[in-house]
Amino acid sequence: MIILGIETSCDETGISLYNNKKGIIINEIYSQSNIHSKYGGVVPNIASKNHSKKIIKLIKKIIKKTSIKIKKIKAIAFTAGPGLSSSLIIGATVANTLSYLYKKPCIPINHIEGHILSIMISKKKPKFPFISLITSGAHTILTIVYNFNNYKIIGNCLDDSAGETFDKIGNIINLKYPAGNKISKFAKYKKNKFIFPKPITSNKNNFNFSFSGLKTYIINFIKKKQVNLQFKYDLSYSLEETITDILILKTINAAKKYNINKISIVGGVSANIKLRKKMNKEAKKNKIKTFYPNIKLCTDNAAMIAYTGYIKYITKKIKKNNFLIKIKSNWKINELF
Repeated sequence: MIILGIETSCDETGISLYNNKKGIIINEIYSQSNIHSKYGGVVPNIASKNHSKKIIKLIKKIIKKTSIKIKKIKAIAFTAGPGLSSSLIIGATVANTLSYLYKKPCIPINHIEGHILSIMISKKKPKFPFISLITSGAHTILTIVYNFNNYKIIGNCLDDSAGETFDKIGNIINLKYPAGNKISKFAKYKKNKFIFPKPITSNKNNFNFSFSGLKTYIINFIKKKQVNLQFKYDLSYSLEETITDILILKTINAAKKYNINKISIVGGVSANIKLRKKMNKEAKKNKIKTFYPNIKLCTDNAAMIAYTGYIKYITKKIKKNNFLIKIKSNWKINELF
């Protein structure tokens, strides 16, 4: 069974083919990060314009590369939310058009669920149940994954997400968007460590995240300092240490609270090497197993959308096509329950 996946939730155009027997056949991504870096973040109308330019070209590219015609595809899965409305509508329109032309089921996918299930495409995957920490774009969420289509949110982001905090602080010290990877590189050259607050970490049973106060504290901290290259190195190290400490503490506490000995970390920030090393160390102390997607599956991609579409198809969680193009820019994961 082959599923076509389409991802256009933000500034990356993703097209993928997933086969339930062979796994990911192809996974193409066109990233706009270089375009948006000069603006310090994603500009919605520019993002949607570039999706429009690239999406059909990418579909033609995967068909040419794989020699798999759309007629052989069982269903078409696309990201219907959450995300930028102007970006989501591009993928949704193309998916529904192909669905109508080739008479294939069209499956709307929640982007966050796609990230949760991205771990299941990996060779090393957890058995149910497991704790999933999702760190993607504007989202930092802790869930218990009991099974496919069965999740429980135990912690949510109250304001700025981890990824947003990396990007916003990075922008202030002139690190181009997206700043997370650049901060990790700068952190290697630190000489001093600054102590920053770790919001809402005193209560072991509170699994919500809040990074807005940390961001404000650091912005005020920067204003009082001479911002040279070494300061940027030291700040990057301290910021990365603080954010990873918060993520690890809450995730480990959640695993202990719910007596679950498996943890998955997914989404863009899950590619952070320091986060993985520190999490592995803490998890080992507590006899907890850790799981991470392939680095290429951490950022937004269509393979996770195609795989999630496959799960929806085999578990009969799809509705009959009515060809009304629907997106939900604020589609929350708990609305799936």
